[in-house]
Formats: sequence, structure tokens, C-alpha cells
Amino acid sequence: MTVLVISGTGTGVGKTVVTAAMAALAADDGRSVAVLKPVQTGVAPGEPGDLADVRRLAGDVTTCELRRYPDPLSPEAAARRSGLPEVTPVDVATAASRLHEDHDLVLVEGAGGLLVRFDSSGGTLADAAWALGAPVLVVAEAGLGTLNTTALTAEVATRRGIDVIGVVIGAWPSEPDLAARCNTVDLPVAAGAPLLGVLPEGLGSASRQEFLDEARRGLAPWLGGTFDPDQFTRAVAATGG
Repeated sequence: MTVLVISGTGTGVGKTVVTAAMAALAADDGRSVAVLKPVQTGVAPGEPGDLADVRRLAGDVTTCELRRYPDPLSPEAAARRSGLPEVTPVDVATAASRLHEDHDLVLVEGAGGLLVRFDSSGGTLADAAWALGAPVLVVAEAGLGTLNTTALTAEVATRRGIDVIGVVIGAWPSEPDLAARCNTVDLPVAAGAPLLGVLPEGLGSASRQEFLDEARRGLAPWLGGTFDPDQFTRAVAATGG
């Protein structure tokens, strides 16, 4: 795995924290890491965006943002309103490929979900992943409603010939309800791929060392950590009944 696309099942599911966690673990292991954020919306020029959080949490990693738009909308709509140039899947694939020339790992963090439109031609993150031949990691919510959005995301990816390597719960609540506890078993079924991590809610405010420690505990070995999904599921079942 050298280029990986991170897609959420929607907005606010923890994509940036998951991306930063993978970047932090890889960098701590001595690998050179680049994080590409093709489009940032809802952030004005000069304001800190998602990549500022990645650098704060992950440390010395390369970051690259292709375009930002001030309105908190889909990339296509935000570009249209701003009058700024759109970002296309070809732009994303080209930038990721260039970063890959000089880095061991390139993480491409999407905006919203897999089919959010980047441009007026209907280009999406799924198109960029296909052009790169890169697998997709799905970041999902913990609670009620997440199974449908996870299944839809995974089905779209697989129908387009994109490999879904797994699913990560981006913000595990301190007091999980029945739906969240059951979803530790059901999410891998919905995704058709293994549960590769569970990160606690609020992790984005941790110190760098605390973040690294939690990232290692919360992500599976395939992503650089020590997380054991079977052990986690058994522990959740034991606490919730």
C-alpha cells in the first residue's frame, strides 16, 4: 500500500483524524508521508483547514491542498459560487502520483463522501481512486444509520472496480448505545471488508504523543497500529449486553 484514498460515508465522520492517525504512525515508523487534500470547502484563504490539523497531530509530514473555496458546500457548488477553477479527478490523480514519486505513503483525503461532485462534468473521488488504481478506506460513524451509508459507499466502490480495504469508525463515543455496540459486528458486513480501527471521539484535541498512542491502539496492524477487532468487539459486547 503506497497510495490510499480515505473516504467518509458523509461529512463530519472523522476522516481528518483517521488520516492524521495513519500519517502519524507511518511517520513514527520512519516512512516518508504525504497527505493530499484535493479540495477544502468552507474555509477562507489564510484560515487553517484540515491539513493544519494533520500537521499538528501527525508532525513532520508533507501536505498538499489543490484548491479551497469559502462556502461550506460540495466542491462543485463551492467552485461555481466562487468563480474559481474546479478540481478534476485527473488533477487529483496527477498530484497524488507526483507526491508518490518522493514519498513512501500518500494519503488522499476526500471531501464528504465518495460520490460528492468535484466538477461540473460529474467527476468524483471515486473517479480519482479509479484513475490512481488506489484502494479506498471507508471512515464511518458509530451509531444508527451508519450501516446504510457504509453499504452504499462500498457498493459504489466495488461496482467501479475499486478495492475497499476496510472500514474505520472515526469517532467512538465514550458511552456507546446499543446501535453502536451492534455496529462493531455489522459494519464489516455492510462494507464487505474488515473493521480496521476504532478511534475515540475527541481525539483531535489530544497532544501529539497522546494522539500517537491512541492511533496505535485504535488502528489495525495493516494501518500501522495494534488494534484487534475481535478483541474490541468482545469487550464492547461484555460491557453493553
